[in-house]
Amino acid sequence: MLQIFVPAIFLLAAVTSNPVTALKKRPPQTLSRGWGDDLTWVQTYEEGLYKAQKSNKPLMIIHHLEVCKHCKALKDAFAASTEIQQMADKDFIMLNLMHETNDKNLAPDGKYVPRIIFLDPSLTVRADIAGRYSNRLYTYEPQDVQLLIQNMKKAKRLLTSEL
Repeated sequence: MLQIFVPAIFLLAAVTSNPVTALKKRPPQTLSRGWGDDLTWVQTYEEGLYKAQKSNKPLMIIHHLEVCKHCKALKDAFAASTEIQQMADKDFIMLNLMHETNDKNLAPDGKYVPRIIFLDPSLTVRADIAGRYSNRLYTYEPQDVQLLIQNMKKAKRLLTSEL
C-alpha cells in the first residue's frame, strides 16, 4: 500500500509545482490599464461626467489602444511621473478609454490615439488645453510630460477662476 502512495505523492507534487502553470497566472486587469494603479478610475464616460459635476473636479480622459506603441510609451511616462500621479489622484476624475464614445466633442480634431482631453465640471470640453502638435492637438509623447503637467495645472487653475 505504501508503495502506491509514495509515487502518487511525488506525481502530485510534480504536477502542482510545474513552472508553466505558474507563468499562466496573471494579476486581474484593473481599470488603470497601467496608467496609474494607485489612482481611482471611473469605468465609463457617463460615470466620469457624473463624478466631475458632483465633485467639482475636472475630468481627464485618456484615449488609447493597447497595441499602439505610442500609447504604451506615453503610458509608461505617465505612470512614472510622480507629479502627474499625485495631481491625478488629488485633483482629477480619471478615465481611460480604449474605444470611442458617441460624444463628438471628445474628438474635436479627429479620432486618434493617444489623445488626452480635459472637461471641466460644467461638462465643457477644454479645447484650449492642448498639446504641442498643430495636426493632432490633444496628443502627447513621452517627452511632453512637462507640457502635460502644465496643462493639468492649467485645468485646475481655470476651474477656480472660471467657475
